[in-house]
Amino acid sequence: MVNMKSPTIFFSLLIASFMGTGPAKVADPTSTIDGVSFETRARWMRLANQALSDISGSPCPFAAFGTVIINHTDSPVGKLICMGINESHKTGNPTLHADLGEIAAINNCTDILTDPQGDFRLTASEAQNAFSDLSVYTNAESCPMCASAIRWAGFREYIYGTSIAILTEKGWGQIQISSMEVFAASYDLPTQTGLIGNVLSNETDPYFLWQYNPAYPCPKGCSRRLTGSTLNPT
Repeated sequence: MVNMKSPTIFFSLLIASFMGTGPAKVADPTSTIDGVSFETRARWMRLANQALSDISGSPCPFAAFGTVIINHTDSPVGKLICMGINESHKTGNPTLHADLGEIAAINNCTDILTDPQGDFRLTASEAQNAFSDLSVYTNAESCPMCASAIRWAGFREYIYGTSIAILTEKGWGQIQISSMEVFAASYDLPTQTGLIGNVLSNETDPYFLWQYNPAYPCPKGCSRRLTGSTLNPT
């Protein structure tokens, strides 16, 4: 169950570089933040990546933005509450731009928390309060719209993998406002949200490197076809 205790004020602006093993990227596997180990953080970030194929049915969705929302308050290991991925191509709605896995996950969590036949059966106000006990893991840094939504929701923690800087460098159009800037401008909101960046980015980065670079290897299980000026998986 989601713990319904009063919101606790956690660190508000903390960027930690948690990298997986790999060339020139060395992690300390004993690192912990707020009692949650690197190993646990890596587990949930990998699940955010896995959600892409689990939900889309494709090993290489083009806009590979995946998110999971976890409850760490019952135990440091955490419990999965919901997940979401970018599926904006299904709607044609320009407000649902590419990197909105976070919004999809928040919507899914709201449905799960308030489902009268579900595990939680919370009222609308109880569901809103419940987000202060939850941690959102997203495999890429949120755009300012989604980062603002995370702050308005009052999440306990927000953890991302690939940075906006890397996304921009690799061809993904972005509004150049970092999550840290959004968080710094939201200091007077009633709750604080822990911000942890670059978690397992050596594993999340490859999900965003092939789309605009024909020389980069296509993800396993995929091949390329050219549609207009955009490379897409088949």
